[in-house]
Amino acid sequence: MKYLAIDLGLKRIGLAYSAHKDLVTPLPAIIRKNRNQASDEVKKAIKEWEIDTVVIGIPLGGSSEDEMRRRISHFMNLVDFDGELFYQDEAGSSLEAENLMKGEIKYIRDGRVDSISAMIILQRYLRAKSI
Repeated sequence: MKYLAIDLGLKRIGLAYSAHKDLVTPLPAIIRKNRNQASDEVKKAIKEWEIDTVVIGIPLGGSSEDEMRRRISHFMNLVDFDGELFYQDEAGSSLEAENLMKGEIKYIRDGRVDSISAMIILQRYLRAKSI
């Protein structure tokens, strides 16, 4: 099974990949210019990495959950992915990713934090799935 995690943001889209439950790799983030360009790039990553399952981070239980589900659903319709789609709570994943990046000499908003956040989201999903 090959997984792609998505940390969907308005400016950047973090991506992470796994073909084995013990190893998750952050991929280069997508800098979002518009939704069509962004959905095309996600579609390209899905094809390139031969993805079976997509895991998307979402803030579960918060007041924005319904709105985020609507936005994610719309985005994934543009991607036109026909495999399995799962939601995973993303609470705190960006802060955790930023803490992992503290060793960086120059912290730039280039998408690395977003892809590390996607990596954390996928690790959480795979851990929960194996329990």
